[in-house]
Amino acid sequence: MTDELPAPSIRVPCVARRNDAASDSFRVIPEETPIAFTYGGSTHAVMMATPADLEDFSLGFALTEGLIDSADEAGEFEIVSSDAGIELRSWLAGGRQEAYAARKRSMAGPTGCGLCGIESLEQASRPLPVLDNALRVPAVALIAAMDRLPGAQPLNRETRAVHAAAFWAPGDDALIVREDVGRHNALDKLAGALARQGVSAAQGVVLMTSRVSVELVQKAARIGAPVIAAVSAPTALAVRTAEKCGVTLVAVVRGRDFEIFTHPERILEQVSSHVA
Repeated sequence: MTDELPAPSIRVPCVARRNDAASDSFRVIPEETPIAFTYGGSTHAVMMATPADLEDFSLGFALTEGLIDSADEAGEFEIVSSDAGIELRSWLAGGRQEAYAARKRSMAGPTGCGLCGIESLEQASRPLPVLDNALRVPAVALIAAMDRLPGAQPLNRETRAVHAAAFWAPGDDALIVREDVGRHNALDKLAGALARQGVSAAQGVVLMTSRVSVELVQKAARIGAPVIAAVSAPTALAVRTAEKCGVTLVAVVRGRDFEIFTHPERILEQVSSHVA
């Protein structure tokens, strides 16, 4: 049973200073809500997130965190809203719930970053699949896809305060887009949307409106996405991780310019390497 959910954005009053004068005004801002992921009655993580696309969020989180390997293992699902926040209740199918019970834990994750549901430093760098994918992406097509992304972000047009994660397949102008106040939340929602729609991440590119930190590379690798491209720079650990797991990392995509940090062979028509 699902109670009424909060809206993903709200209109709030403010005092705006414009041209050296102050006046009463308003702004549309994104909602930020505690969202708990529970499996078989045990809380796994609590994330601060935008209350939208919650079924995608639940499925994508389970996939990118390695709790399940496919949508078929997601099992039963329920959304429960209260004054305290939202619970995404799942009962994993088959032996997945039993396997989860053996490693259950409870932790809270902040909006900006975080590796969820880990018990040790070693688990923070748990093994990732190594992608040996023959996808090739024309540079001009990648630039065009990134140019289309702002127009596919309705919540950000309203608020100017949320991230987006999108999926684009070469040869197709369509973008599948999910938005959230947290960049990793947006990618989880995108992963769930792809799984629910039966779209293989191996056939295209993940586009991000944020910097690329290590958890974004990890999540992209777990859903089999061979290329991740973003408007801002990566962290050093993100680059090392992408190199190790076979992900092409393209960043600082601004206009017609970008930088390729790992596995550049997937990007066609690229500029030759600079020799100092």
